[in-house]
Amino acid sequence: MNLARLIRRQLLSLSGVGLMLGALFFAAALTPTLIPRSYLTQGVLAGGCFAIGYLCGVLWRRLWHYLELPEPSARARSIANALAAAGCLLVVIVFLWRTAEWQNSIRTVMKMTPVETAHPLKVCAIALVTFVVLLVLGRLFVLVARFLAARTRRLIPRKIANVIGVLVAGLLFWSIASNVLINSAFRALDSSFRELDALHEPERPAPTAPGRTGSPESLVKWKELGRMGRRFVASGPTGAEIGAVTGRPAHDPVRVYVGLGSSDTAQSRARLALEELKRQHGFDRKVLIVITPTGTGWIDPSAMDTVEYLHHGDVASVAMQYSYLNSPLSLLFQPEYGAEAARALFAEIYGYWTTLPKDKRPKLYLHGLSLGAMNSEKSAELFETIGDPIAGALWSGAPFESRIWRSITDNRNPGSPAWLPEFRDGRFVRFMNQNGPTVPPDTPWGPMRVVYLQYASDAITFFAYRDAYRAPAWMNAPRGPDVSPELRWYPIVTMLQLALDMAVATNTPMGFGHVYAPEHYVDAWVAVTDVNDWSADALAQLKSHLAAAARKPTQGSANDDPDRGG
Repeated sequence: MNLARLIRRQLLSLSGVGLMLGALFFAAALTPTLIPRSYLTQGVLAGGCFAIGYLCGVLWRRLWHYLELPEPSARARSIANALAAAGCLLVVIVFLWRTAEWQNSIRTVMKMTPVETAHPLKVCAIALVTFVVLLVLGRLFVLVARFLAARTRRLIPRKIANVIGVLVAGLLFWSIASNVLINSAFRALDSSFRELDALHEPERPAPTAPGRTGSPESLVKWKELGRMGRRFVASGPTGAEIGAVTGRPAHDPVRVYVGLGSSDTAQSRARLALEELKRQHGFDRKVLIVITPTGTGWIDPSAMDTVEYLHHGDVASVAMQYSYLNSPLSLLFQPEYGAEAARALFAEIYGYWTTLPKDKRPKLYLHGLSLGAMNSEKSAELFETIGDPIAGALWSGAPFESRIWRSITDNRNPGSPAWLPEFRDGRFVRFMNQNGPTVPPDTPWGPMRVVYLQYASDAITFFAYRDAYRAPAWMNAPRGPDVSPELRWYPIVTMLQLALDMAVATNTPMGFGHVYAPEHYVDAWVAVTDVNDWSADALAQLKSHLAAAARKPTQGSANDDPDRGG
């Protein structure tokens, strides 16, 4: 009985304005954005949006009272509340009814099987639990703030005491969250990822050929490569496999990788990578690529296999690990590590490369995916390379915080879409997606070629905090080929939807979201590395071969790789 009375008291204490505004936020959260959602993620998102809408309603009522604005009569308020509540309930019902249709609008453009139902009852139940948890935390915060304000009200004026109570409560909650919850979670995750990185996969034994990284003759020990490093150097096509596809003689590609276990500092690991690259005669190859991996150290096989086929194995690539964590966690907890490592590796490789005769050294390129793209952007300094520039760079899925990407996108040519910009005359920078570039293929290149490969459905690229208060430019017509035509912008809610999309951006089929397909890398590498010895038919056959291999449902393929996207 006491419990029922407590529940009834809590229900009666809820703000009517907050509930109505929360219902509208809940309904808006059901609309589509970039990535399809499960009923679990949809329920958590909708519940969180309901809580934020409720908070906005409560703050609005508090502000109304604080400003001492005139209150409507009780009768007028009751009628208005009833009408508003009925209208909000109708909106929620209609939006729940359309949820499956909206999710299928995303699945259709991504060539996914449609869903028959979006499980509205499960969504509502999960949303309710999420809202209650957030509501309890919110009310706990209010109790703490009031307690603190009451203790200081004897010494200072009431309004000042209230402000101090809120500020101190905020600092207390933040301290507990950051120092206890977040730091504990970070230590647990770091330990977990470290143990995962140390795992030895039996299907990848240590190489025995002297020319391979991790072999007995290598300067880098096999056990120190880490799981991602061992995967990188042990995979990829051999010269024989490349030749079987191309029908031409081919080299065994050179792949150099240095893991975190090899040395304590980024500078020493970079020097080790240079010496190992020299030992394997990587500077004798036609193409040399400095790769910045994702947070875990993962390197996208769709990117590297492709360029090795295109250049008949006459490719050397070098990479260096800078974290055990995945890209979002690495960016959150160790934002400086990736840039430091990328800078150290490039400085070592570029410094030696500039000492070689220009007519005998390889063409030097940069590559990175996701967080690797952002850190790769930071690796080369303009005034360092302007006298002896590198040949170019291919960056895929650059995160929204990438400085160079953001500057170019914001200063794109008028009329070009934000999801596939055109920049000036296209001589230095071009953007590509599933359909290639918008720049005509006969447009001449300058001395350095930079290509950004990106999908319009990649929230990691197109998220922005300002989406909370204004519609992003990539929503304007025409939209990307992989974006739902049903997508609409809602204040605050759209930003939260896109934040969730970032978390699940690697759960899409290959060729959408944050999962980049080898056939799209083909066009990008052809443009960046100036491939001119392949016919159109041969390139089409290579795309088909790589696409089939990447999507083959076997262990270790990119299609079922839990590490894909970094």
